[in-house]
Amino acid sequence: MNDVLAMMARHGYALTFALLFAEAIGVPLPAAIALVAAGAAVASHTLWGPGILLAAMLALLLGDSTLFWLGRYSGWALLAFLCRLSMNPETCILRSAESFYKRGKVTLLVAKFIPGVNTMAAPLAGSMKMRFGQFLRFDFAGALLYCLTYLLLGFVSRDFLTAALNSFHAAGRLMEVVIVAALLIYAVYRAAIFQKYRKYDVVPRVQVQELAPRLESEDAVNVLIADVRSHGYYDSGAERIKGSIRIEPNNLEEEIKNLPKDKDLYLYCT
Repeated sequence: MNDVLAMMARHGYALTFALLFAEAIGVPLPAAIALVAAGAAVASHTLWGPGILLAAMLALLLGDSTLFWLGRYSGWALLAFLCRLSMNPETCILRSAESFYKRGKVTLLVAKFIPGVNTMAAPLAGSMKMRFGQFLRFDFAGALLYCLTYLLLGFVSRDFLTAALNSFHAAGRLMEVVIVAALLIYAVYRAAIFQKYRKYDVVPRVQVQELAPRLESEDAVNVLIADVRSHGYYDSGAERIKGSIRIEPNNLEEEIKNLPKDKDLYLYCT
């Protein structure tokens, strides 16, 4: 713990800013752990509390604002790119969109505590054309709650963290073996998950020129077209392909029950 506190004393503000900014723009780094360590450093009078809170808040707001504007102008292209960090991009996007669909702007208050949603919330808000001033208010409140929670956790658990780190240090080689084994098991697990979801990497597609003749033929009665645009890109007054039906992608379990099983189903989204 003394080594950690010494590093925090030398680079604490810059280190906290860098880690939280990186996490805010989608880099999978343990920013929460950095906040806990910073809180412990504040408890030992190594860092100044208001200064570390300011550094953390600036990092999160700057990173979130960057993704908000990128989401505004690049839309789902950025969301898909960020979701490549997960094993199943489609689930990643739908999970984040579902949070907005169910909770609206309140999602921004808790997004940073939810893995996956924490990175997607800001660009998703931008892609849904939320006003920047409104986004900034909710994002500020969410970032403040996130920072205070983990800084306070580190502050009150300083003695426990010191004892735990001293125990790890005393264990020496054994702890190294345990950590390496845990990393190997995790790597195998992630590889298995990746293999499981590989079949979802390519979505079968049909060209308009291929489908249009079928819709104009007698076989049209065997075709059903569904609009599955995600919440934020669809409203009750939106134009749809003639003859298509609307399916809410965040309510698929119920929607699927009402679909006919004797027709070919074609979907179109954003």
